[in-house]
Amino acid sequence: MDRWECYERAVQAPQDTLALLVHEHGAAPRELGEDFAGSAALARAWVASHAARSAFAVDLDAHALQHAAHVERLQALVADVRRVRHAPVDVLHAGNFSLGYLHTRQELLEYLRNAAARLRDGGVFACDTFGGASAFQLGVATRTHPLPGGAVLTSIWRRRAADPRTARVENVLSFRIVRDGELVARLDDAFEYCWRLWSISELSDALLECGFESPRVRASTALDEPDDAPLGEDFAVLLCARIRR
Repeated sequence: MDRWECYERAVQAPQDTLALLVHEHGAAPRELGEDFAGSAALARAWVASHAARSAFAVDLDAHALQHAAHVERLQALVADVRRVRHAPVDVLHAGNFSLGYLHTRQELLEYLRNAAARLRDGGVFACDTFGGASAFQLGVATRTHPLPGGAVLTSIWRRRAADPRTARVENVLSFRIVRDGELVARLDDAFEYCWRLWSISELSDALLECGFESPRVRASTALDEPDDAPLGEDFAVLLCARIRR
């Protein structure tokens, strides 16, 4: 398993995200755009879920996008998400807290305006952020994930640096794979993140400024979640906003 396969196993749940995005769109969306796509796990799940669906996956990492090579109805684009152009889509997703790579509000607005331009009228944009008591606290968190054949994948999330004055955080994700009590793979610092941690209100204001309707805050992937679901002390949320012209 390479670092992207480990990441997909430990972090992503594309089927849950796919179902939520279709639910938020409310009709029968066919075209998806996945920004900051990495290995394009969501875009791959999208086209595999229905023969009428197609997708674009956009990322600067050509090596990561090789996971999407030769997938039917999926076009991988090595490009800057702030400037990329492609055919209009029904749903556009920027997950895994990737808006944190945009460190200034000017960069954020530049991206969101381009996102709006790439959506069909009535299309839905979704992005995520996290926050709460531990967002700027240093420390380590581990999780285990069973693998086929009896092996166990452990993900190690290290909050290495944080400055609430600038809203900057530095985090590192590492992996270990153990089989029958023996360490068989070790990927130290597989992913390193230097993020601007955008708040819900900052992202909501930016979306409104770029022409989106009032965002809906989703605290989980449960399709019947109420609009006023509590966020809790530590949270990760998905903001979904529709574009109307």
